[in-house]
Amino acid sequence: MSYTIDIGAAPANAHCAQLGHTPDFERVNRFEIDAYRIGIIAIHGLPPEGCHLTSKPNRHDFGTYRTLVLHIDDEHDAAVAAYAEAVEDGLGSWIEAAIACPVEYDGNVATIPRPELDEVTIGALLTTRPGANGRFAIPAFETIHTNLSAAFPKLAEAARTRLAGDAA
Repeated sequence: MSYTIDIGAAPANAHCAQLGHTPDFERVNRFEIDAYRIGIIAIHGLPPEGCHLTSKPNRHDFGTYRTLVLHIDDEHDAAVAAYAEAVEDGLGSWIEAAIACPVEYDGNVATIPRPELDEVTIGALLTTRPGANGRFAIPAFETIHTNLSAAFPKLAEAARTRLAGDAA
């Protein structure tokens, strides 16, 4: 039997778009959900076969808002169960995933400083890259960098290319 685990709209301690208050709510909400998915992958890796991360619409009196959910198809698979347990509490902050806050708020007004989701991922890859000696500044950086590189190999290459261009 399939079911979903609601992970939320953004990390627990982060501001997020508010239905009925944030101008252009739908666009901002979708962007935050997509960025949150990147953050979950950064910390926990891609979901194993038998589950997947997706956006779920939730109906409310003021309209529809979306949250990130883990959709589980095979609850009896040990890898799926372990992944579900790991992600069910979501993230506490964007910084846990080495992601610069993808949406900035001035009251209810949202600004998306880097409106391309690829830039969110590349930013995290550049932040967590190993030093010249091949070692990572902290152990969490190795996990984040490895997970994002595996999930988004073309963006990992773009980050390396950008870094090489900056060094030249």
